[in-house]
Amino acid sequence: MNILITGASGFIGRALVKYLADKHYVICLSRKAPEGAAAYVQGSFDDVEDLKGLDTYDIEAVIHLAAVTGGCSEEEGLAVNVLGTRRLFRYLLDRGCRKFITASSIAVAGGLDEDFVPLELPIPDEHPCLATDAYGLSKAMVEELTRYFHRIHTDADFINLRLGAVAAEDWTPPILETGSRPSLPFITMAHVYADDVIEGIAAALHAPPRPGVRTLNLVGPDVTSNLPVAEIMSNILGDSYNLDNYHFPGHNYKSLYTMDRFKEEFGFVPVRSTRDKKDGNQEN
Repeated sequence: MNILITGASGFIGRALVKYLADKHYVICLSRKAPEGAAAYVQGSFDDVEDLKGLDTYDIEAVIHLAAVTGGCSEEEGLAVNVLGTRRLFRYLLDRGCRKFITASSIAVAGGLDEDFVPLELPIPDEHPCLATDAYGLSKAMVEELTRYFHRIHTDADFINLRLGAVAAEDWTPPILETGSRPSLPFITMAHVYADDVIEGIAAALHAPPRPGVRTLNLVGPDVTSNLPVAEIMSNILGDSYNLDNYHFPGHNYKSLYTMDRFKEEFGFVPVRSTRDKKDGNQEN
């Protein structure tokens, strides 16, 4: 396939270009040229003039990674992430592209707020947006944008991947103390290693086309914690919150986010645990 990758010079983008370059014709749209790109267009996805640089390419699929990230202002989040993505997707749809893989975020649910309480645990793929930050809101609005575009282009395949906090290969998980309350627990306890993200995106890309909109979590196979989930969550959410799932045998360190549908849809599950095992406890 001819695949467009936005944000190709970023942390995930660079690795993804290398991973796909020997299988596909990879077109990169970014401010800097990444190594291994078959074609490179310098620019930003939210700039109409920069998009014209793609006119000569027959793009069959896009992996949209570029965005302003956590901590952005409302102006940046809405102008770049939402309106910019609308501009990019409209450009591609008008030119026949029908497969769209978008890097969304678990921040959509609301995890960038210290006081966030999920409606249920584990958090489902399409947990409604309770974000009080501009980044989480912008990602939720981009997901809604894909639903809007699918209503117009019913033959298009939109896949929104709610990525966990992506960790580099040499990242070391923190060790938590009993009774502690991690900062932003629904983000910091949901890391996923970059190589699992790359393989997850590739699995979505290579799956047979299925017109529609799918929104799926992509996090690590278990929590980023050396302490059991129930111990930490009861300290954060109180004893009245339903934590029964984490008391079942083998579920003590189960992820805070569901991943079952990702396996059903694409036949892939992350395999690298981000949980610290220095305490000798190997249970997942």
